[in-house]
Amino acid sequence: MFEKESLKVLEKALARLEAGFESLPDLEQSYDMQGIESVMMQVAESMQNNYPYFHPYYAGQMLKPPHPIARLAYMLSLWINPNNHALDGGLASSNFEKEAVAEIAKLFGWQHFLGHLTGGGTMANMEALWISGQLNPGKKVVASEQAHYTHKRISDVLGLDFQSIPCDERARMDVSVLRKVLEDGHVGTVVATIGTTGTGSVDPLLEILKLKEEYGFRLHADAAYGGYFILADNLEPHTRDVFDHLGEVDSIVIDPHKHGLQPYGCGCILYRDPAVGKYYKHESPYTYFTSSDLHLGEISLECSRAGASAVALWATQKLLSMEKGGEFALGLSKGRKAALTLYEKIASDERFKTILPPELDIIVWAPKGSSASQISQCSEQIFHAAAQENLHLATFKYPTALLREKWGDVDLDQQYVTCLRSCLMKPEHLDWVERIWEVLDKVTNL
Repeated sequence: MFEKESLKVLEKALARLEAGFESLPDLEQSYDMQGIESVMMQVAESMQNNYPYFHPYYAGQMLKPPHPIARLAYMLSLWINPNNHALDGGLASSNFEKEAVAEIAKLFGWQHFLGHLTGGGTMANMEALWISGQLNPGKKVVASEQAHYTHKRISDVLGLDFQSIPCDERARMDVSVLRKVLEDGHVGTVVATIGTTGTGSVDPLLEILKLKEEYGFRLHADAAYGGYFILADNLEPHTRDVFDHLGEVDSIVIDPHKHGLQPYGCGCILYRDPAVGKYYKHESPYTYFTSSDLHLGEISLECSRAGASAVALWATQKLLSMEKGGEFALGLSKGRKAALTLYEKIASDERFKTILPPELDIIVWAPKGSSASQISQCSEQIFHAAAQENLHLATFKYPTALLREKWGDVDLDQQYVTCLRSCLMKPEHLDWVERIWEVLDKVTNL
């Protein structure tokens, strides 16, 4: 019902948009509206074959619907369909992008920086590692074993040597191992993960910053998932310290299409030193002629990019200011509180084994069992049984090497144990924790 009401706002906004072009001669266009309606009904019916990502009972992967204003602004912009490569392809949307990215940079205390939107976190991280390769040719990239797999793949694409660093029992990068790896002088870039996609763990940034002073490597923060939690008011002290020092890294990736309430196709790369823009310099004889102002294509590896993403992001940030204590920040804190609340229920129930307390809004846990293989089998059973009750969880293969001290009574007969995992990233999850727990309790007793 709300979506139907919001379409009335879109209709008014479209009329306002059309008024800006009323001096143009009339353009006659005709479309097969009956055919369009028929196909759209087929699309709508086929799209029912999806998990209910919009509902609090979807508590599995990091999926959430964009904010209504993001949807409306995105749709409105499609009547123009701007391209944010060159200014003549997207005059207004390019300005929206510059303003929106500047607001994101302010989160980390950056006033003078270089940055732009990307098609997603993978492309944003690729640009960051590409710059690192330009600055430190021939040197390797290192990231934790729980870092996103994209860093290894990106390094392969860029021809950079890559090495994984083991994690400690909190699934954070083990800085003692990192120090040993740094001693050979072959590391050019360290990737600190600020919210792993598996467990939501946050690497020990302060210790890594100290090593940076000693060894002089470039430090990139992959905050694609966790970056916005800099605004949350209920982080544990270690995590709070990390976010308070996040502005000291060399580059940051953050994904507005995760906690930033945006449609997919909206990542962001930020560099603390604007001088790295020289590595993007290139010639384009037919795209940069309309203005002496900065064209976003001049500081991006991607060429054509959806201006609609910038319009949607700007509109969302205009409605929901990114400040501590505001509505946007409150949503982040609610998701984290939901994760803590559900974790407490799990930790106090003798039918379950905990992995680690949530650092952001992701929980990983498992049913009790005598061996890793038995636990894995039970996790799969609960996962499928919950889905039958419309509660959609996720599973996660967790390294048993990190569980030897915690699970001393379990036969760790496999390299990985399949656990249950939930991303409680919707603010509504806080109000639905009790109902989620009721379903989990029911299916665990089957």
